[in-house]
Amino acid sequence: MNVKEEIEQLFEKGKLAFKTEKQIYDILSLKPAERKPAKHILAELEKSGIILKNNTGEYCTPKQIGAVSGVIQGNERGFAFLIPDGKTADMKDYFIPRHSLRGALDGDRVLAVKIKGTEDEASVIKILSRGRTAVAGTFERVGGACYVVPDSAKFAPRIFVPAALAMNAQSGDKVVCMITAYPHGKAPNGKIVEILGKSGDFYAEELSIIRNYGLYEQFPKEVERQAESVAAEKVALSRRRDLREELTITIDGEDTRDMDDAVTLRREGENFILGVHIADVAHYVKRGTKLDEEACRRGTSVYFPDRVLPMLPKALSNGACSLNEGQARYALSCLMTISPDGKRLKSEIFESVIISDHKTTYKEITTLLKGDAEMRKKYPDLIEMCGDMQELCGILTARRERLGNIDLSVKEVHIYLDERGEIVIPDYERTISEKIIEQFMICANEAVAEYMEKKRVPAMFRVHEPPAPEKVEAFLSFLSDLGIGGRISADQPQPKEFQRILNNIAGKPCEGAVNKVMLRTMQKARYFERNLGHFGIASPCYCHFTSPIRRYPDLFIHRIIKGILHGEIDAMREKYGGVAAEEAAHCSLCERNADGAERDVDSLYKTVYMSDRIGEEFDATISGVTAFGIFAELSNTVEGLIRLEKLPGGSYEYLEDKFTLKGERTFCLGDAIKIRVDGCDWGNMRPEFSLADIDEETGAGRQKGNEAGKERKPRRKAAATTGGHAKHGNKNSGKSVKSRQRRQMR
Repeated sequence: MNVKEEIEQLFEKGKLAFKTEKQIYDILSLKPAERKPAKHILAELEKSGIILKNNTGEYCTPKQIGAVSGVIQGNERGFAFLIPDGKTADMKDYFIPRHSLRGALDGDRVLAVKIKGTEDEASVIKILSRGRTAVAGTFERVGGACYVVPDSAKFAPRIFVPAALAMNAQSGDKVVCMITAYPHGKAPNGKIVEILGKSGDFYAEELSIIRNYGLYEQFPKEVERQAESVAAEKVALSRRRDLREELTITIDGEDTRDMDDAVTLRREGENFILGVHIADVAHYVKRGTKLDEEACRRGTSVYFPDRVLPMLPKALSNGACSLNEGQARYALSCLMTISPDGKRLKSEIFESVIISDHKTTYKEITTLLKGDAEMRKKYPDLIEMCGDMQELCGILTARRERLGNIDLSVKEVHIYLDERGEIVIPDYERTISEKIIEQFMICANEAVAEYMEKKRVPAMFRVHEPPAPEKVEAFLSFLSDLGIGGRISADQPQPKEFQRILNNIAGKPCEGAVNKVMLRTMQKARYFERNLGHFGIASPCYCHFTSPIRRYPDLFIHRIIKGILHGEIDAMREKYGGVAAEEAAHCSLCERNADGAERDVDSLYKTVYMSDRIGEEFDATISGVTAFGIFAELSNTVEGLIRLEKLPGGSYEYLEDKFTLKGERTFCLGDAIKIRVDGCDWGNMRPEFSLADIDEETGAGRQKGNEAGKERKPRRKAAATTGGHAKHGNKNSGKSVKSRQRRQMR
């Protein structure tokens, strides 16, 4: 054991806790010549946050003073929250006042200590790492000085840029600014590395959002070359099972290009033999290569209305790894025998070679199942199998409901650009074909998770913990106010208890409101190295296996399965046991980052879409209640704000726990209202509404549109440019149809 390891171990055991430098040297019995290297070790450990040094020169570990590590989530009003590392259902976020941030900014990883006399307030004591290397914003010249005003007000008011590092940017340009320094008590310093276009240009505004999340279209050249090299390999049967003669199909969105899952189904007596065949990405993307490092860094593909930023280069994502129609492909197959009551009797996982006979779409299969003559003529060989698929889907759905699956009736959004480059936001609902694929993929994911747990190998489980007791109690209080009965154990809630409530309110006016509040009651699903179960789908053991082209955790699982199949269990334990926890946490962060980027870009599209509908009236539902107004959602998921001052009457009481504003009129979550589009708040990227019946109720004149910020409106003619850009890029919006609200629990 070297000196560094000995020092770390003694700190962990508490033997060096609250000792000075000299006391540490004495305890270690260091000779004078050994003290200088030991001093460097202490400085290195302190810099990395493993140990801390107080004002009196004493050292300790963060744990010994109750310090918590986590990531700062900033707020545009100056304060922030600390999201603890490895947060679980019983862990709270900490509020950090502006004066307690001590230079920490949104996205930074820090150590903080709880402030005495408070319940959940903390103060930063050390910045462990900076969360942002680059920020997108608007370039400004003020006199002789140059600044970038970040799009995200949560980060910093502005960033100072020396004129020599401004890339000749002009005032009003949208730019990407790389942070070069964080001077204490001053604005961060930076340099311009990319000019995106003029503020207000639709393409520039969209790209600015994407860049703010650290997302880029291009791959490093070495990664592209590596992908093209491995993709050129010819498919050979080798030791794999030959499934090329099985009737196999892919079912995806109409514009999907990365088909990573295919299915087969046949009957064997009264049982169903379901095959879920997943692209064998691990065959091409080897651990430790530059290709793998880039895939891990990205963590996930990110989907926008006009483009996809893939986890893997196009040569693999749209090429060798995509289960394209009529082409032999390597796969990892999960073959399951399912009884007539939906029980999985047995399953087998193996390497295979498959050929997809048909590339079908959700729309086509749904139409086929409805008996459409044209579709039956196009796919005569699929009529029987698709009928069996629909039957099995019903069986699996019924069984999952018996287990307590929580199927929230949340609206789905599908934003896209039509052939003219115009934004289209239709009402959207899941079809039977999407439900079929969802049930089949859940079935395979469960089978694989159980296989991994049985083999006792490292894994990334998809975990969804039960809701926290205080959230359950708040939910029950909300139900009581609505006159809805419901029993849920706050300490040990069960999925069936939530499912029973959903069944009781199905079809009632309050259904939408109850679904929204129930969603807010739930934890977010995440990746974790240990199996904690999945509350939302009532599964004792679950993982993600079915999308290795676009999710790194699935690729992680594939590698270990292949190692097991090749008789390398001990090697898998040694190779991945020490990294599973770290990579699971990283992938969870990547997923949250992608969700945020997708949500913000969707908001841009929705706001631009509504800017052409100012003055029009729509039926809506109250989707949020705050102290400053109410949010209203249209049937196509577009959400806008009705500010407090636009509501009839002067004074309103905000009842936070009851999701209600009470005044001249009472506004509750889930209430049906009629709204008028007044304008758009371009700073917050959301439409501004008013009540369409305000004239009749108050005698007030119609509210005028939000004039402030109108000149910042992104020019929608650029939508056609954006669409063109996507056409020549890696367009693939089909996978993005699934609502993020549903994904949060899956």
